[in-house]
Amino acid sequence: MTDRQTFAPSLADFEALAQRAVERLPPLFRDHLGTVLLRVEDFPDAEVMAAMELETEWDILGLYWGRHVGMKGDEPSGALPDMIFLYRRPLLEEWCEGEDSLEALVTHVLVHEVGHHFGLSDEAMEAIEAQAA
Repeated sequence: MTDRQTFAPSLADFEALAQRAVERLPPLFRDHLGTVLLRVEDFPDAEVMAAMELETEWDILGLYWGRHVGMKGDEPSGALPDMIFLYRRPLLEEWCEGEDSLEALVTHVLVHEVGHHFGLSDEAMEAIEAQAA
């Protein structure tokens, strides 16, 4: 056994990784994320599981939870801010089975969660990811 042990990234490590990914995104895309809360959790909660009709907590890597872009500006008082959830354990599982770096996978999930919310095409999201690489 060596003097150095390797552990999976913690929730705090994942938050830092996600923040660095956000900072690499193009300015226009990144500016939107300035008001969006970024949350890292091990797994989705029961509410998300039910809303997304998930069979298991491993079936989702991330989620954009918020008001549709066409509804902005008419938020009722007390409305929660838009949030992006990253689910650490499913992301780690995907990373272990894939060929991309963990940073690339986190960036991919962030871009796709926001991109789908704004109705971006897959091609547009790929271009944004390429700029962040």
